[in-house]
This record gives sequence, structure tokens and C-alpha cells, in this order.
Amino acid sequence: MKYLNYIFIIIGAFVAMYAKTGTGQNQYILIGGIVLLMIGVYRIARTIPSKSDSEDFDNSENE
Repeated sequence: MKYLNYIFIIIGAFVAMYAKTGTGQNQYILIGGIVLLMIGVYRIARTIPSKSDSEDFDNSENE
């Protein structure tokens, strides 16, 4: 499941770059690539814990 996020990012970036380099740009392909890229980034960012949550947890241990 973790690798699916990386695949989304790689495919999204590749599709977005490919759609942008063509002379007859297809807007829908570009949008699709950006959407895949953002889905992958969002899913990875969701798994990273918040800095404020970890600081609150550390402060409660010291008290």
C-alpha cells in the first residue's frame, strides 16, 4: 500500500511532464497527471505525524 503512493507520484509527474512538453497540449491529460501527483503526496503527508502533536506528547512525559 505504501508503494502505491510512490507509484501515483511517479506516474503523475511523468504524465504532467509529458503533457506539458507536447506542442498540442491536452489539458485533460495534464490535469489528470497533476491530480495523481497530488493524491500521492496527500496520502504520504497523511502518514507523517504533526509536529505539534509530538511536542505536546513530549511535554506531557516530562511533567
